Amino acid sequence: MNILFCSGEAYPFSKSGGLADVAAALPKALTKLSHKVSIITPYYEVIKEKHFQTQKIGEATITMGDYEKKAIYYITYHDGIPYIFIENDDFFGRKKYYGYEDDASRFTFFNFAIFEYIKLTKNYPDILHANDWQTALIPFFLDVKYRMQDPKFKHMKTLLSIHNLEKQGSYPIETEKLFGHKNFTYIHLDRVNFLKCGIMRANAINTVSENYRNEILTRFYGFTLDGPLRARQHDLYGILNGLDQELYDPSGNQNLDQTYTMNTSKKGKLANKKALLKALSLDQDTSRPMISFIHRFARQKGIDLLMPVLSEFLNEKKFSMVVIGSGDALYEQYFTKLQQEYPDLVYYEPSFDPVLSQKAYAASDIFLLPSLFEPCGLNHMIAMRYGALPLVRETGGLKDSVTPYNKFTNIGVGFAFKNYDADELKETILLALDVYHNDQDAWQELIHQAMHVNHSLSKMAKQYEQLYEHILKNT
Repeated sequence: MNILFCSGEAYPFSKSGGLADVAAALPKALTKLSHKVSIITPYYEVIKEKHFQTQKIGEATITMGDYEKKAIYYITYHDGIPYIFIENDDFFGRKKYYGYEDDASRFTFFNFAIFEYIKLTKNYPDILHANDWQTALIPFFLDVKYRMQDPKFKHMKTLLSIHNLEKQGSYPIETEKLFGHKNFTYIHLDRVNFLKCGIMRANAINTVSENYRNEILTRFYGFTLDGPLRARQHDLYGILNGLDQELYDPSGNQNLDQTYTMNTSKKGKLANKKALLKALSLDQDTSRPMISFIHRFARQKGIDLLMPVLSEFLNEKKFSMVVIGSGDALYEQYFTKLQQEYPDLVYYEPSFDPVLSQKAYAASDIFLLPSLFEPCGLNHMIAMRYGALPLVRETGGLKDSVTPYNKFTNIGVGFAFKNYDADELKETILLALDVYHNDQDAWQELIHQAMHVNHSLSKMAKQYEQLYEHILKNT
């Protein structure tokens, strides 16, 4: 099959969340199954600053309503996969990927430019794989414009993957002037909604875990789109994200102070903890557990639960903590203040630092992710790979991928609680600390089980392959 993977971000060139990791990992795994896969993404300023070697492909003029913009196309290769960059400095020559007042125009342009790239190169994919709201107009534009322009678009199929339903691309109704076609499928609550348009128009939709697929059909998790999703539920699938085991490997990661395997994890993690405590000027007591929190700062990640709980533990010096991330100003201010109040116990890095993140995974005993909702999440999978036990709330993909500790059998890969409740979070942290201090045999067994879990990329790729084949044959 020939697949064009369309994404608002793609690692290692751009990354704000888990979508970027999937955009790198899934095409790589599909290529190993002998499929032809390309990734197309905006040419952001941060990509240009990294000075990757690219080759210009050509240009196209994009018409949106009553004005035109030029798209310039470049190509580079990473891990043998072609990455196509769409350049327009007016839209993408900025420090951030999203969050601007003209995002509706920026990503309408991106969706149109994807089709113009196909026309320019005459490389017609079998599957257009759209991801989240940034590319959710693809099925609509294919139906109302491009199938009629060129017969080679006639049999092209679309899949929309939902990585985060909360972010929908919802804009004032005047946005429809950019499209050149009026249609009810993009209207939701009297606004233009990119994601709703994709849900109604794609040949099939999937989420990034089976449990999240079921959750978003409910009112609480559906973020007002549960109705459209229920209307398409027979075309809605759940496929758990996989992890690139080669990329996240503590035995071969030269960024670590000491590499280690499953069998040498106790010694290796202790060495990395000692080195990181020293490097970050934290209290040097290695008998105290280290907890890490490495995420984009948003309500989704359960920070509201952490805020009434952490100080109580830190006052009693129960653990040291490394926090890496940025996002909502409220949460950035909270972690800044927490570091100021507990300078010997808390280190806060207010940006995503990949090297520091790897060191933190390797040094940590516990990895926190008490999410309000979580489509899948990859960071906790990375933590498990490095022997940091995840402490999570049972929601979405976290429920699918974290087997909670059972004190009677010592089976499990982490710790979990059910309700979005600060007291339950506190009780679960206390349980984890109790096992850490009073049953190291059980603790080491949990680490071995966590590191042994293979969140297989090949399994994920085969499930997507089956879904692509179903779409091509039955829609």
